[in-house]
Amino acid sequence: MTEKEKISTSQFNESNGFTLFVSLINGLGEANSIQEKIRLLTDYFTSAPDADKTWTIGLFTGRKLKRMAKTSLLAAWVSELKNFPTWLFEESYHQVGDLAETVALLLPQEEYGHKKGDLADYLRLLKALEKATDEEKKESILDCWKGMNETEKFVFNKLITGGFRIGVSSQLVIQSLAKLISEEPAVLAHRLSGDWDPAEINFDQLVKGKGNSDNLSQPYPFFLAHGLADTISALGAPSDWVAEWKWDGIRGQVIKRNNEWFVWSRGEELITDKFPEFDDWKSQLPDGLVLDGEILAMKDGKPLPFAILQTRIGRIKISQKLRTEVPVHFMAFDLLEYEGADWRGNELHERRNKLKEIISKIGHHSLLLSTDILFSDWEELAAHRLISREHGSEGLMLKRKVSAYQAGRKSGDWWKWKTDPLTIDAVLIYAQKGHGRRSNLYTDYTFALRDGEKLVSFAKAYSGLTDKELIAIDAFVKKNAVEKFGPVRTVKPELVFEIAFEGISESKRHKSGIAVRFPRISKWRTDKKLEDINTLDDLKDLLRTNIHH
Repeated sequence: MTEKEKISTSQFNESNGFTLFVSLINGLGEANSIQEKIRLLTDYFTSAPDADKTWTIGLFTGRKLKRMAKTSLLAAWVSELKNFPTWLFEESYHQVGDLAETVALLLPQEEYGHKKGDLADYLRLLKALEKATDEEKKESILDCWKGMNETEKFVFNKLITGGFRIGVSSQLVIQSLAKLISEEPAVLAHRLSGDWDPAEINFDQLVKGKGNSDNLSQPYPFFLAHGLADTISALGAPSDWVAEWKWDGIRGQVIKRNNEWFVWSRGEELITDKFPEFDDWKSQLPDGLVLDGEILAMKDGKPLPFAILQTRIGRIKISQKLRTEVPVHFMAFDLLEYEGADWRGNELHERRNKLKEIISKIGHHSLLLSTDILFSDWEELAAHRLISREHGSEGLMLKRKVSAYQAGRKSGDWWKWKTDPLTIDAVLIYAQKGHGRRSNLYTDYTFALRDGEKLVSFAKAYSGLTDKELIAIDAFVKKNAVEKFGPVRTVKPELVFEIAFEGISESKRHKSGIAVRFPRISKWRTDKKLEDINTLDDLKDLLRTNIHH
C-alpha cells in the first residue's frame, strides 16, 4: 500500500457518525417491538451523515463485507497487546463464542482520545486494507482500537471479521425510509434491489432516485408467500385460486433489457454466468422482459434433489460433464416486465397468459412454464398435496387469480401449503455454544442414529426448542461432557429428539451417506431412551420412499 493509498485515523473527520451507528446497534438489540425498531432506524436516518446512511442501508440489506483479517491474525495482535500466549486467546474465544466480542473484551479498556470518524471513514479504511500486508493491517487496526470504547470495538470488530449481522430485516429498513421520505415502500424496495455499491452511490441517488441513471440489471423485489396456517377452506371459493407445485430450487429472476442479459437469485446475487444452459434460449427472449421462477436441476422431466443442484453452485467453471450430469432448467411462473413496461400491477391470470405465450413461442426444453394443478374443490387439492413428493415437490403454491405481484412477504394473496415434514428420532452426541444472545449456552447440536453397535452422525440443528429447554440441555451438556474438541463438546448419548426435515438425498459428503434438507428439532422426546432411537437403515428407508426418479 503506497503512502497515497494509505488511510489512517488521522485523516478522519472529527465526527460522531460511528458513535451514532453504534448507538443504533445497541438500541436495535434492546428494542422489544417492530415499531420501536422502525423509530430507531428513522431517527438514525434523520441525523446520520449521508455516506453513513448509504453504508448502513447496505449492511442491513445484505451487502456482504469482505473479511479483512483472519482469526489467527486477530489472536496474535491481541495476545501481543495483552502479553499472553495465543492458546489463552483461543480458550477465551471458545468460552465467549463470538470472535468480535472476545477481542473487544480482551483489549485494553482505557480510551486514548484518538480522533473518531464516521462509519464511512472506517469502512473506507477497511476497504483500503484488503490488499495490504499483515503488518499494515495491524498498524491501522490497532490505531482504530485505541480511539474506541468496548462497545465501539465490538461493532468495529464485526465489520473487520465480515460477520456483521443484526436483527433487522430489509423490510424494516424500507419501512423506516418510506416514513422518512414519504414514499411508497414498494418503490423503495425496488430502488434498493440489485447490484449497487455503497462506496459509489450517494443517499439521494439510492433512496430518492435523484440523478441515478437507469440500472438495466436491476431486479424487482421478490414476492414471498406465507405458510398456510389456517385450514384450506378459510381461503374461500376454490374458483378464486390457482395452484402450482412448490419447487425446491433457487428462486431467480431472468432479465433482458437493451439486449443485455442478467440472472438474479432471491438473495440478490448476480448469477448470470452460473448456468450456461440458459444461453441456448436467451437470444430468443423478447427485449424488455423480466421473468420470475425457479432454477432447478432436472432429468427426464423430474426435478433432482436440491443437494444435487448444490454441486453446481459456487463452481467457477461448469464442465460439459457436469452439465450432462446435472442439467439445469428455468421453471418460469410469473411475468414482471414485458416490452419494458412494469406488469406487476396486472392481475395474475393476465400475467400468466402472456407468460404462456412467450414460453410456447420459444419452445426450448430448459425454459419451462410451471404447471397449473387442476382442482374443483379443496378436498381434491388436498389429495394433490399428499402426493407432492412423488412429483419432486415440497407441496403446493396457492395464488389468488386477481392478485398483483407485490414486494416482500405479504399475506392474503399467495400462500405456500407444504407437505408435512419427514421425521426421525435421534440422539444428541455433540454440542457447541451458539452466537449472539446464545453465546453462553450450548445450543448448536449434532444428532446421530444407530448403525449396529455404532452411532453415526447425520444432522446438525439449532432451532425448535424453547428457552427453558435450551437452558436445561445446556446444564446437561456441562455436566455430561466427555471430550472436548475446540469449541465442540462430546456428550453422553442420552437425550433423544425428534428431528424434522423437508427433503432427503444421497450425499458423499456426509458420514451417514445421506443429506437432509432444513433439519430442525420438532420435539424433545423425554419419553424415549437411547435404545429407542431410529437406525441408519430407517433413514435409508425414508430415502428409498421419497427419492425422486
